Amino acid sequence: GRVGETYNIGGWNEKANIDIVKTVCALLDELRPSADGPYSRLVTYVKERPGHDRRYAIDARKIERELGWRPAETFETGIRKTVQWYLDHPEWVARVQSGAYRDWVSTQYGA
Repeated sequence: GRVGETYNIGGWNEKANIDIVKTVCALLDELRPSADGPYSRLVTYVKERPGHDRRYAIDARKIERELGWRPAETFETGIRKTVQWYLDHPEWVARVQSGAYRDWVSTQYGA
């Protein structure tokens, strides 16, 4: 790339947010079933945000055109690996949920 240039990195996988949520729920049902039933039971819709954050899209044509970059993963393979990583690292998830990661950031960056 060119010094100082900005490149958007994307996977050409524009999806509605609810479709991503449904995919994550289905993966959790497969990889870590809940005795309480499908994970989709946890999805709730908030009235004060209708349509908010419906989807996000990134135009990655520039990085492909100028650098020949293409994603190595599809959405399906990447989301599966991501969900599996979180399931395999519960200690990391617990530190994020507890806020303990802030101590690490403070130590590393003095923030």
